[in-house]
Amino acid sequence: MSVSVKVNPDLQKERDNCTFNVIELTNVIDGGPQKTEERKKREEMVFNEGIHIDEVPSDYLSHKEKYELAVKKACMLFKMMRRLQEEDNAGMENYRALLGGNLGSAILGDGSPLTLHYVMFIPTLMGQATVEQQAYWIGRAFNLSIIGTYAQTELGHGTFIRGLETTATYDAAAKQFVLHSPTLTAYKWWPGGLAHTANYCVVMAQLYTQGKCHGIHPFIVQLRDEETHMPLPGIKVGEIGAKLGMNGTNNGFLGFDNVRIPRDHMLMKNSKVLEDGTYVKAPSSKLTYGTMMFVRVMLVHDVCNYMAKAVTIATRYSAVRRQSQLRPNEPEPQILEYVTQQHKLLIGISSVHAFRLCAAWLWDMYNNVTAELETGDMERLPELHALSCCLKAITTSDAAACVERCRLACGGHGYMLSSNLPLTYGLVTAACTYEGENTVMLLQTARYLVKAWRTSAHALPPTVRYVGEARAPRRSPPWDNSLRGVISGFHTLAAGKIGLCVSQIEKRQASGMCYEDAWNMTSVQLTAASEAHCRAIILSSYYTETEKISRDVSAPLRLVLTQLVELYVVYWALQCVGDLLRFTSISERNIEELQNWYEDLLVKLRPNAVGLVDAFDIRDEILRSALGAYDGRAYERLMEEAMKSPLNKEPVNQSFHKYLKPFMQGKL
Repeated sequence: MSVSVKVNPDLQKERDNCTFNVIELTNVIDGGPQKTEERKKREEMVFNEGIHIDEVPSDYLSHKEKYELAVKKACMLFKMMRRLQEEDNAGMENYRALLGGNLGSAILGDGSPLTLHYVMFIPTLMGQATVEQQAYWIGRAFNLSIIGTYAQTELGHGTFIRGLETTATYDAAAKQFVLHSPTLTAYKWWPGGLAHTANYCVVMAQLYTQGKCHGIHPFIVQLRDEETHMPLPGIKVGEIGAKLGMNGTNNGFLGFDNVRIPRDHMLMKNSKVLEDGTYVKAPSSKLTYGTMMFVRVMLVHDVCNYMAKAVTIATRYSAVRRQSQLRPNEPEPQILEYVTQQHKLLIGISSVHAFRLCAAWLWDMYNNVTAELETGDMERLPELHALSCCLKAITTSDAAACVERCRLACGGHGYMLSSNLPLTYGLVTAACTYEGENTVMLLQTARYLVKAWRTSAHALPPTVRYVGEARAPRRSPPWDNSLRGVISGFHTLAAGKIGLCVSQIEKRQASGMCYEDAWNMTSVQLTAASEAHCRAIILSSYYTETEKISRDVSAPLRLVLTQLVELYVVYWALQCVGDLLRFTSISERNIEELQNWYEDLLVKLRPNAVGLVDAFDIRDEILRSALGAYDGRAYERLMEEAMKSPLNKEPVNQSFHKYLKPFMQGKL
């Protein structure tokens, strides 16, 4: 990375002491040198357009101004994307690269009002519309002749989809569906871009035909006139108000007052309603959950970007910041020298790699299962659903904790908006709730795990085969304090928790409780069992995928990648030591060895901390942080950002003369 000013000497020293080739790791992260080159070229092209530059920092804009700026930037971005489409015949992958992840956040730091158009509206059309419907809608959506969003969550219902109240009643005589919001709580609430941006929407509603309810189905509904952009008759739409973050997303509410749409506006790839009102059921009720699973899989990718930004900011700042004294009569050390600081940051770096590899593994599985669905094979759908639920829950909650830990690691300066850590936290913590609240997601996985416990081992897919094997009566194997042994211990732990949950449910049923009450009483343990299962999956995939990658890298990089895996595995073993004591044969001596191993790893990785975050190769325009810039000029940048405050633009403080001075003189 080229820099125009001198790099902070402490930061430069860190780079000089790095033991591996940073560019080599960047290439590994990107998927090869060619991918790195393509990404850099894309970034250069976007930033040359200047779309990311703000005349006035958005922190000082009003709510309305923030939305208008977000729309302006989104339009400029999409204009550029259209040009790319014409010049390079770029597909959805290029759109996703520009819209999501680091590049999109550099331009639209607090969310985009057009994101759901591409990440939910179009994928829903692709996954749930018939070939004929796709032919009509997707072209218009792809070239932005129409702007869409996806409305599922309601004011009164979120994750519990079956409880949604919006109705779509079929009128056979008119060959139309009538959409209606029977109560206030039936209003759609939260969809991005819904408030003032989208003119079409995929609406999830309870389907009624021939006097019978057939559950939730997707319908495409026009919300606004394509020319005037005014809401159509019967459409009640607006914005829900300011939030902790994502205030450029234009989240909205939507109510229907007997709004009629043509019969073919129901997306009928899976279920159908014939002209006479006859309902044709889908092969599986879970087929309509395809869009949600897609977004949950993508979320695992997204949280890697949030975490990578946070640990880059905090690690570079920790190399620049000097504080206190480790030893008497010596200069103040870099705060990165403190083992407690290493403990906060290095686990975040290793978590980025763990989640990135797990996300790639999950993405491959999603594509394979989706291809199988096209042939009518739904055998692996429940497994994918369970995995996407628990991975969404654990990665988003871990990412939120990581970003907050990084903010705290930067002391008071991390509290400044100019650090970009508060904004990043606002974005990542939202992911703990949208597309499935995390506790509910873990309980979804738990249902699958309980069922797996009661299924014979040979009939279970690979990710839960350990559950079936754990049911076999045998003594607990001796603890193995190697990397493989610790990962195996997590499978034993997870199986033990699942088995205990099943036992508790059965005991409670035997005492006279109905199954639903027994489940509810056991739900705290069930969520813990799901988390343990997910931890075992992440640890196993991180270890396995890193072994594959390590075959093709240099020896110095291989060593560092292995140390990161070891750090991640041992960290979580120490975090879960109580459960390991309960469910495995680990001893106090083993735990002491793990603690020493962990602290040794911190020492070994310390010289490479800055090199590891540099390998994420996040440009300053993307980091948008006074603390984390490549040159390490944290204090200069903090002052530069401070001077942008509107209060520093006035030579005389008007508020002093208007309020404070009269108050001090007793005249107010």
